[in-house]
Amino acid sequence: MPNLPPNVGTIATIIFSSFYIMMEPVAGGLLTPLLFVWTAYANHLTSTYGSTANYAAVALHISSWIAQFIGHGVFEGRKPALLDNAIQAILLAPFFVWMEILFYFGYRPELKNRLDKATELEIEKFKKPELKAT
Repeated sequence: MPNLPPNVGTIATIIFSSFYIMMEPVAGGLLTPLLFVWTAYANHLTSTYGSTANYAAVALHISSWIAQFIGHGVFEGRKPALLDNAIQAILLAPFFVWMEILFYFGYRPELKNRLDKATELEIEKFKKPELKAT
C-alpha cells in the first residue's frame, strides 16, 4: 500500500485503530480510515521532505503539549491527565475527542447522557473541598 510502509507510525495506527474498534465498534470504525489517511500523509511528508518534516512535527507536538499544560493550569487549575496516567493521555484522549465530535453530530445520545452524568459527578467530587487532617 503506498505511503503505508511497515514503520512505527503505521504499526501504531494499526494498534490504535484495533483498540478503538474494540472499545466502540462504530466510532472506531469511522475513525480508522482517517487515522490511516493521516498516517499515509505523514509518511508522504517524511519521504518528500525528509528530516524537515520530522522537525516540524516534533516542534508542533512539543508546542501542543506546552499549550495543554498552560491551558490546564490557567483555566482548570489542575494538572493534565498525562501526569496521572500516560496511557490514558496518549491512547484514550484522541478517542475521547473523536467521541465528542460524534456526540456533537448526534451519535448515541443515550451514551452521551450517561457520560455527561458520570462527568458531572466527578466534577462535583473535584470541587468539594477536602477535609484536611490536623
